[in-house]
Amino acid sequence: MANRDYYKILGVGEKASQEKIKKAHRKLAKKCHPDHNPGDKAAEEKFKEISHAYEVLSDPKKREQYDQLRKFAPGGFPGFGYGTNKGFHTRGFKRSPGGAFSFEDLGGFGGIGDIFREVFDLGGTTRQAKYGPQKGEDLRFEIKVPFDLAISGGKTLIKVPREEVCPACSGTGAQPGSSTSICPDCHGQGFISFAQGGFSVNRPCPRCYGRGTIIRQPCRSCAGLGRIKKTRSFSVRVPAGISDGRKIRLRNQGLPGTGDGPPGDIILTVRLGEHRFFRRKGRDILCQVPINIAQAVLGTRIRVRTINGHVVVKIPPGTQPGTVFRLKSKGLRSNGKRGDQLVKITVNIPKQIGERQTKLMEEFARQGDLAH
Repeated sequence: MANRDYYKILGVGEKASQEKIKKAHRKLAKKCHPDHNPGDKAAEEKFKEISHAYEVLSDPKKREQYDQLRKFAPGGFPGFGYGTNKGFHTRGFKRSPGGAFSFEDLGGFGGIGDIFREVFDLGGTTRQAKYGPQKGEDLRFEIKVPFDLAISGGKTLIKVPREEVCPACSGTGAQPGSSTSICPDCHGQGFISFAQGGFSVNRPCPRCYGRGTIIRQPCRSCAGLGRIKKTRSFSVRVPAGISDGRKIRLRNQGLPGTGDGPPGDIILTVRLGEHRFFRRKGRDILCQVPINIAQAVLGTRIRVRTINGHVVVKIPPGTQPGTVFRLKSKGLRSNGKRGDQLVKITVNIPKQIGERQTKLMEEFARQGDLAH
């Protein structure tokens, strides 16, 4: 029976504590995360497998149900039938109309049918979903967007590696002009069925690897895989005011689907580049502007850069270091609202001054102005 041992997937024992399961999942998920293995389909599948295992074992109720199912897995659910059989009483187990097995028949077991469906690859119920048209896998990448482009919006060019249908064989895996034949083992279905423990169990055909056809001469361009690796360039539109961590989806640009299924998408996670003057906090723009001691004491006017040009800001006499001035509606526009620009004042203290400046400062100090 095609089952999955979630304990082995996470590398823990059957008696492992929740904390140990959590640590094992964190370690494996970090190693196999698609962001750390771009374009590695095997790592992506492993990541999904790890996530499914953790989803079940981290939930005490699901784990208890799964442990019950594991007791029957090695023997193909011996004695599992309707009514009472070999001491196993199927209380709450109801026969579906027509006598065929259905996951709904397990409704009397407190939702165990959901775990059963997830762990075991059974015929009938899952056949269409597993072997019918399937959407291609999504590809995930991070892109670094310059600060100014994120503020104003515009287009940027990116290059991403991905798999595409081999143009030489059109994805069949067979050398153009060569012959193929229907697989005699699965009769072109791509899977084989056999009875085990009272169920019809499906597995991908080992002879044709799930293709349904036998390839006599593999395609020389793709070595019979039906796909090739290529790097594609895309022009991506960056919305004005986009924030760090936001996603941009390029539809139908991911991996090709199977069985005439649609291709997946490319999902881009935006990482904002740094700016030498501006910082961003939501809709607000932050910056620091230095002034000297005389300007702080006597007051002044300074020109401050904003994302839309320069403005003049009045600095009143006696302005203290760290004072923040708010420039209304000089921030980003988002969802119909516009933020502000926050200007933080810093005061530069000179390390060295001339003789005349020294005398003036001493005179100022004698009069007690600096002492208070």
